[in-house]
Amino acid sequence: MYEFSVPMALVDYIPVLLFGFASVLLMRDLYNKMAKYAFACLAAGTIDAFIAGFLKATWKLLYAAGICDFHVLNTMFLPTQSLGLLLTGLGIVIMLGWRKKAALAVAPPVFSGTFLFIGMMILGLGAICAGLSVLAVKLKKKWLIPVFVLCFLCYMGMGYLASRDGSSAAMNWAEQGVNCVGQALLLLGVWTLHRAGLREYLL
Repeated sequence: MYEFSVPMALVDYIPVLLFGFASVLLMRDLYNKMAKYAFACLAAGTIDAFIAGFLKATWKLLYAAGICDFHVLNTMFLPTQSLGLLLTGLGIVIMLGWRKKAALAVAPPVFSGTFLFIGMMILGLGAICAGLSVLAVKLKKKWLIPVFVLCFLCYMGMGYLASRDGSSAAMNWAEQGVNCVGQALLLLGVWTLHRAGLREYLL
């Protein structure tokens, strides 16, 4: 039994929309700087992560409104968002010219995948924030580095809160608040890079 309310569910769409707007800005500004395969990673990743967040918010709204518990929209969130963020980060890293092969871990006979998805999420977010920090330095906006660091920490904090009791209304409000702050920081950073001429900048 989850303590969701309709206003809480509607607030859950705010960070999704903030992320979506930041993603559109990034794709427009980085399109002319990326190889096709790098842009494909960026586009697929941002769309994947956006859809994951949108569907989870929709699950929460359906639940809060008493329509149904469309649980698959909730259970698919972690793997879908993790893959999306990893692809997004990979696209930015490829654009900046950093190439590193990751070692493949051998899965045990029974494997839930949680740590794999969390690892993918951390790697993806780390690559996104680090890559955007590099672009901030190149565009003489070094003050954005703490913004992207705080954005990363908000994502980590949101992940921690999500691992706690998900049925509590208080925990859900706290998670949504941290998520909104994190997405607002991401949008602030991406918008500032956009205004600083990221689209015209030659890497």
